[in-house]
Amino acid sequence: MKRTMRITTFLAVVMGAGAAPSFAQMVTDGPSALVGAKAVTIERIKVHAPTIAGNLEGDKADRDVLVVLPPGYGQDRARRYPVVYALHGYSIGAEQWSREIHLSTTAQNAFAKGAKDMILVLPDSKTVHNGSMYSRSVTTGDFETFIARDLIAYIDNHYRTIARRESRGLAGHSMGGYGASRIGMKHADMFGVLYMMSPCCLSARAVGPTDAASIKAWDAVKTPADSANLPFMLRGQLAAAAAWSPNPKNPPLYLDLPVKDGVVRSDVLARWAANAPLAFVDQYMGDLRRYKAIAIDVGDRDRLKGDAQALHEVLDRNGIEHNFEIYDGDHTNRVAWRFQDQVLPFFDRHLDFATAR
Repeated sequence: MKRTMRITTFLAVVMGAGAAPSFAQMVTDGPSALVGAKAVTIERIKVHAPTIAGNLEGDKADRDVLVVLPPGYGQDRARRYPVVYALHGYSIGAEQWSREIHLSTTAQNAFAKGAKDMILVLPDSKTVHNGSMYSRSVTTGDFETFIARDLIAYIDNHYRTIARRESRGLAGHSMGGYGASRIGMKHADMFGVLYMMSPCCLSARAVGPTDAASIKAWDAVKTPADSANLPFMLRGQLAAAAAWSPNPKNPPLYLDLPVKDGVVRSDVLARWAANAPLAFVDQYMGDLRRYKAIAIDVGDRDRLKGDAQALHEVLDRNGIEHNFEIYDGDHTNRVAWRFQDQVLPFFDRHLDFATAR
């Protein structure tokens, strides 16, 4: 007789480990524009990603990217700037992320309040299942390398950047916080300052039971595009499977789910667990020591708080200097203010703004 079991998965993939599905397309409050703050310029460009081209589920290789140029960029054409790469969460994309953090207002306010001019880059990493997990997969393509290599090369070649790791920052919220932790650990040669906002997916979490209705809904998906009809949670699990348990011999989705015919697949769960930063962080302590500054924050009403605290404790135990803050808030309600008053000033304090060596 088949058993209905609880399975270990990264439910934090989708929305902060238990937050309401409405968080996927959240309308957030944000600060008002400061009087006298100079406007930033936002350019919308496309960047070709050879590391994503040819992926099995058909995700586009020409990625939408938002580039925020500081107020002085157009006037002093000899000046070069540090760059902060800011990664969005699951299901929202770069445009929605920019609205959730009230990008124009929070960036210009941060500069008006004293943060030195820097370039901000927001790449779009949505996939057919609504999120790449910033991971490496034959099914979705290699979004990890796209962020850490291809995108940086493009930005350095097309904008007046200070093209060295000490002048490059990496930040992200939720799934983007996972991306910042994953990419930050594995590519410390490319970034000098790291900020993880409410990072999801740091460890495995139990969800379930995996009921017959969920299995039936998965079975009804015959093309990647069909996942748009799934409930939010189930679509998130497809995104995780596409990123962490790809299978090029299992069309049409080219992935392995953690349950098949009502039976939990321990081999798939092991592949998911191998992608948890709390599982692999010990391998990257030397890399983390290269950072000039690292920060982690999370709201006191965010169910991701426990995992963020656990990552803080691992870093603390290993003597990795970092800032850790539990602030008054949930998963999204303070994100715009945090971006303005904590994230950008943090990069202002720690990035290298010097152009001469």
